[in-house]
Amino acid sequence: MTAGRPRGGLGIGAVLALLRADFPDVTISKIRFLEAEGLVRPARTASGYRQFSSADVERLRYVLTAQRDRYLPLRVIREQLDAADAGSPDGAPGCPAGGPPKGHRVTRDELLARAGISPDVLADLEQHGLVTPSPGGSYDHDAVQIASTVRALADHGLDVRRLRPFRAAADVVVTAARQGRVDDVTALSVTLHTLLVKTGLRDVAGGRVSPW
Repeated sequence: MTAGRPRGGLGIGAVLALLRADFPDVTISKIRFLEAEGLVRPARTASGYRQFSSADVERLRYVLTAQRDRYLPLRVIREQLDAADAGSPDGAPGCPAGGPPKGHRVTRDELLARAGISPDVLADLEQHGLVTPSPGGSYDHDAVQIASTVRALADHGLDVRRLRPFRAAADVVVTAARQGRVDDVTALSVTLHTLLVKTGLRDVAGGRVSPW
């Protein structure tokens, strides 16, 4: 890996690759503009390279979707995201709730409250390897995001027990990433997953779902 490049998270090029499947007109300049407007706040390395988390990518997806499909101005989108980060019910609909700050850990009860799930659902998540507490029983930012996303999927009728293949697929990607560039493997894996899902949905819908 080139000296000074991010060791964790995604670089801006990898984020662009992830977004272009759904937003073919997005550019690196657009992502930088949204960052400058305060709509996404990626971490930075000591050398100044951006490090986007999965939550950052989802925020960008929300912003781009709100602009394209709902014609919302950036001011309104920013207000919705700020409200979602603050835990307000008036926050951005469909945008994953803001978890604890990166590096901060929450208790079991705090995770249940933030994600809006029951203890039984959390037990299922842990049993299937989707969420793992620390040895001390606390949970990190990603655990809250995963639990929140699972809750949203459950609202659409997807049973937690059917999500185990997601964990298995992630393990395959991690193994592959150890043998190559993390950003490239991540971007390609997510693109493949997106294409497979869209192909399946197109078949189910009898060709009514666009492949892009």
